[in-house]
Amino acid sequence: MALNKNIILELKQAILSSRYQAARLVNKELIVLYFGIGKKISETASKEAWGSKVLDQISLELQNELPGLRGFSSGNLKKMRVFAEFWMVHLKFGFGSALPNQLLSNTLEFSSALPNQLPENFAGFFFSVSFTHHFSIATKSQSFDEACFYLTKVATEFWNYRHLEKQMAGKLFQQQGSLPNNFNYTLNEIHREKALKTFKDEYLLDFINIQPEDEDDERTLEKGIVNNIRKFIFSLGNDFAFMGNQYRLIVEEQEYFVDLLFFNRKLQCLVAFELKTGKFKPEYLGKMNFYLSVMDDLIRQPHENPSIGIILCKEKNNRIVEYSFRDFNKAMGVAIYKTTEELPAKFKNALPDADTLKKLLD
Repeated sequence: MALNKNIILELKQAILSSRYQAARLVNKELIVLYFGIGKKISETASKEAWGSKVLDQISLELQNELPGLRGFSSGNLKKMRVFAEFWMVHLKFGFGSALPNQLLSNTLEFSSALPNQLPENFAGFFFSVSFTHHFSIATKSQSFDEACFYLTKVATEFWNYRHLEKQMAGKLFQQQGSLPNNFNYTLNEIHREKALKTFKDEYLLDFINIQPEDEDDERTLEKGIVNNIRKFIFSLGNDFAFMGNQYRLIVEEQEYFVDLLFFNRKLQCLVAFELKTGKFKPEYLGKMNFYLSVMDDLIRQPHENPSIGIILCKEKNNRIVEYSFRDFNKAMGVAIYKTTEELPAKFKNALPDADTLKKLLD
């Protein structure tokens, strides 16, 4: 099939026209350009029934037209198409009829139309995120809301690519509001909505190396978290500030100790974590409720919101947790942790055991 030369000329013109603006507003211009190229490729491929090798040919022709051009390999052109197709599904673009086939006009239209179709103040986030992040979000998000969620996180919390991949693999978006809790009747509406978005039902603590013989030792778990406190805070969210472990509370000359104590800037409240290496037990909430009462009376500042407690345990039954919450007046939730990703069952027998592997290496 003969390749339409007009496609190459349009792509070439768009690249050249974008370069001046790219020097001034690099990332925004690149995102706009990549969307335009991806959209053009997608629409033309559908119309002309392109084969699998056409993108290789386009990339080669662009190299001939613009010697030394980088970033427009066939693989990258495919990524641009995927990126554009995701947003074409979720956003509407009313391109004018005067220049319906002009790529440059379409990219400028995209730049001006996009802010009107995204959540308030979101357009700035959209254009500040790198294309590497954009592509990952476009390929793994199942909805418009999920994509907006991760783009906002990347832009406001400065996630690198690896952290984004980890959070998406852990289904952070889906876990919003899934934490078993009693927030509905212990927090006001505004504080409740923020708390539901802050805490997750499950935390992956893969930075902690716990030996099998230490799995039931809460102090070992605590030490592993404290020694990797920066990574633990990243798993919680950037708004947490660490106040200490084994935080001492004194009531009537008796000492009590909170495993981990944080302050959350967004929630404007103290957050206590109690670590349990086994299965959740209802009596854990009585102890946490006591800690929160003491903290609210003796530590909380007048301008701060009521404290929140999270029981972080190895296992839980949500039905038991729900019954356990009844009649407590302090805000609490119960989450679980994992120290390693589970190996899929089909791969469990694919690797030799530790002893066999050691013999092979000797």
